Amino acid sequence: MKSKFKQQFLSQWELQVLVWPSIILMIVFSFVPMLGLIIAFQDYSPLSGFTGSEFVGLDNFKAFLGDKDFYNVLTNTLGISLMKLLIGFPLEIVLAILINELRLVFFKKFTQTISYLPHFLSWVILGGMITSWLGSSGLVNSFLLSTHLITEPISFLSNANAYWWIATLSDIWKEVGWGTILYLAAITGIDPSLYEAAKVDGAKILKRIWYITIPSIKNIIVLMFLLRVGSILGANLDQTLVLQNSSNMLRSEVIDSYVYHLGLAQGDFSFATAVGIFSSVVSVTLLLVANFLTKKLSDSSIF
Repeated sequence: MKSKFKQQFLSQWELQVLVWPSIILMIVFSFVPMLGLIIAFQDYSPLSGFTGSEFVGLDNFKAFLGDKDFYNVLTNTLGISLMKLLIGFPLEIVLAILINELRLVFFKKFTQTISYLPHFLSWVILGGMITSWLGSSGLVNSFLLSTHLITEPISFLSNANAYWWIATLSDIWKEVGWGTILYLAAITGIDPSLYEAAKVDGAKILKRIWYITIPSIKNIIVLMFLLRVGSILGANLDQTLVLQNSSNMLRSEVIDSYVYHLGLAQGDFSFATAVGIFSSVVSVTLLLVANFLTKKLSDSSIF
């Protein structure tokens, strides 16, 4: 057994040299810090440390599930994430297909560049732009007033009921172009002879997209969908912190910002860690369920 393992190891020593540094870095920076999760089961005190803090079992998890803000925070997180998934995810696919169908090379590159650009701007910059545009004297109110669609300025970010749409649409504006990259790469790999044969058979552009393009990138669509489902409880902390204010707190507080406020602002590290573990467990469960369903429905999955 040992000789066989040694023989296989030596036969692939070039690959082993490349892989092992990554594995060591992942263990050191991703798995070793997970030992700190033990504070979720303690009444952690920085002065007492891991070994001196009192062990309280599942009390922090029970406190979170019984917290008066639990259902509001969970509803906000799921609501915003599902809107981003249901609107943003198909929009990325549609935009990638439309960009691929453009025949004017200059316009095609221009469209790609314009759509990618917001991704490289931080939420600090974008948050300032959105706050300015949606202000009482901002771009949006000026347009609505000039077209007589409204008679008085609307303070959008002070309206809690409008926050989900603001968070969803601003996130789509920032990321939809960047999200098309993998789909465009997959579409580029489709054999051009398939399109030529379809043209000879009289297939119009919509039929070529439906019967050739979409089936050819099905595996990428499934992969990206599963990744989005796995992060559905992560509603973008940066975006929340820059767009959140006391007026929209009721609809803008999500699990990530809730953990941030508890862990750093109030110093309740044990409770914040318990909330983070709860979020991770639910995310993994959703990923496994989505992976099972996609495997059953489309015979495509990531594991």
